Amino acid sequence: MQKKVFQLLVDNTSGVLSRIAGLFSRRGYNIESITAGVTADPRFTRITIVTSGDDEILDQIEKQVSKLVDVQDIKVLEPEASVYRELVMIKVRVNADNRQAVIAMADIFRAKIVDVATDSLMVEITGNQNKIDAFINLLDGYEILELARTGITGLGRGTDNVTYL
Repeated sequence: MQKKVFQLLVDNTSGVLSRIAGLFSRRGYNIESITAGVTADPRFTRITIVTSGDDEILDQIEKQVSKLVDVQDIKVLEPEASVYRELVMIKVRVNADNRQAVIAMADIFRAKIVDVATDSLMVEITGNQNKIDAFINLLDGYEILELARTGITGLGRGTDNVTYL
């Protein structure tokens, strides 16, 4: 089993995300993460899907998705030729004794403290999955009250692989 990151450029129409997710569901393919957002051109939405399977399944996914009417372009974002990022917000229980330790860890990882309460801190961190996972692992001795991950989004490096519609 291997992971693949697909980047889709689709028409910005209602139901497009549902149709793409429906294809995965009907075929029994797993979506590990999915992110979507409008592009600089409001006619199009960029969708990043992380999925896994053997080579045959991943090739089938690419072929099936590319056949959908709303899909204008599909690319595989190879790790060495792309930049991946993820946003995570983590609410950690703190008290007066350990608040500074969590703030210091956040500073080391270039995370931001976005909310402070008497008994908790909310940390926002962006980066690749390894950075995110390393930060979460360092919080092992603390109580994580809530955690929200956006999933991976990414773009290919340089201008060679840009799609113009």
